[in-house]
Amino acid sequence: MWLRVSCNLALDIERATPFILMLRPRSGAEQWVERDEFKILPDIPIIEFTDNYGNLCQRFVAPVGNFSIRTSSDVKTSNFVDVDFDAPFVEIKNLPNDVLCYLLPSRYCESDRFNDLANTITKDKLPGYKQVFAIEEWLRNTISYIPGSSAYPISATEVNSKRSGVCRDLSHLGIALCRSLSIPARMVVGYLHKLQPMDMHAWFEAYVGGRWYTFDATQIGQKGGYVTIGYGLDAADVAIFNQFGPVVHSIQQKITVEQIKN
Repeated sequence: MWLRVSCNLALDIERATPFILMLRPRSGAEQWVERDEFKILPDIPIIEFTDNYGNLCQRFVAPVGNFSIRTSSDVKTSNFVDVDFDAPFVEIKNLPNDVLCYLLPSRYCESDRFNDLANTITKDKLPGYKQVFAIEEWLRNTISYIPGSSAYPISATEVNSKRSGVCRDLSHLGIALCRSLSIPARMVVGYLHKLQPMDMHAWFEAYVGGRWYTFDATQIGQKGGYVTIGYGLDAADVAIFNQFGPVVHSIQQKITVEQIKN
């Protein structure tokens, strides 16, 4: 399907403030970006760079006053996420070098604390995709997905204790459980068609069978319509914007996702 995704931000800047944004999707194996528009007002210099995970990032210093950021992209993505219950576990010695970092504990995904739980959840499951699918099902049935219930990231251990969270929180726990089984897993942030309520969305991917597969415990079935903006170890790597200095007041944040053609 072809989707038009957009993000409109309006901010009140009290002091000149440095920003790093992550709002431009890139073409890749799972999506093709046909059109991409990025506008800021007032017009100021922007520097774009690629971070350690291949994400497009934009840096600038916003001046005092009202400041707006408007992005819009037309992206071709799949109607359904790929599923392969026979995708096997990949031994660590055979993993690509750039995948190895996704095996380690990170700030919000303390995978070294979840081996017992992960083994209980995946008991009798063949190593690989079936283990991750069991983790996804356990998350869906055990952790309550409550949009808007958390204003800041919490770690996998906190989510497991709290037993509820936003999409980002469920992803943290899923990633930690996968990594504890030596399955590489990474956080993904972007857009999702027909997400309710509409907002930026987070899910996770696991590396089995020699490639990455999408998992999302907040949704039912294998529907597609995902548009990726960024990848990372956890939420610390995939914030759509970081600002440094005084608090910036948000006047508006509007996210839209519409299908423009099949």
